[in-house]
Amino acid sequence: MTSQDKRSLPVLSEVPPPENNTSKKPVVCVFCGSSSGTSPAHLAAARSLAHTLHAHNISLVYGGGTIGLMGELARTLVSLSGAQAVHGIIPDALIKYEQEGGSSNTDARNSIDEKIYGKTTVVHDMHTRKQLMAKSVIEGGPGSGFVALSGGYGTLEELMEVITWNQLGIHNKGVVMFNVEGYYDGLIEWVKTAVSAGFIAPGNAGILVEALDAEEVVRELKEYTVAEGRYKLDWSQK
Repeated sequence: MTSQDKRSLPVLSEVPPPENNTSKKPVVCVFCGSSSGTSPAHLAAARSLAHTLHAHNISLVYGGGTIGLMGELARTLVSLSGAQAVHGIIPDALIKYEQEGGSSNTDARNSIDEKIYGKTTVVHDMHTRKQLMAKSVIEGGPGSGFVALSGGYGTLEELMEVITWNQLGIHNKGVVMFNVEGYYDGLIEWVKTAVSAGFIAPGNAGILVEALDAEEVVRELKEYTVAEGRYKLDWSQK
């Protein structure tokens, strides 16, 4: 698929812009489901992304789950790059839903084997989870950004938030969706419809970029160009 054929589509407050970070390691935040999906292609995509992150010496920050796509991604990358390459951030209330054998009384820092899943940080709420994940990306080196694998409501909500923050000028990191077996085709069409209907400016149509394989995900992050229509707002503390 050529760049001309490629479909390009039209992120956290209170996070200051990074200082010179050219010597820092890139950090990618991956949003994805705590389910595995009905097609084996989704788990395969998570494994492929982990192998590609390892090959490019990229660290992962993610939602801290040990099941579904989240668990597959984290386990695979730790097995390749070591525990220091993965940081999971999970709200206490979600432990019983997103971690195998977890319960609301479980201390994830003690129950999750760091040698298998990497570092885990337990937070009190969703806002803190998302803010810390975004902060890791914003402070990362060149090629850092946000990636959406397949997932449900939560994945879509997280993806839309970082797109919005990009549009508002809160960050300038790449936002890429890994479109497995056409999973995000409907979202691509929605963005096109929103542009034609006048709800997304044509100059912001390229904030979200599609990738069809893991290597393309990393390449799009490294080559990401900010959209012309982004708002030039000042989010510094007055």
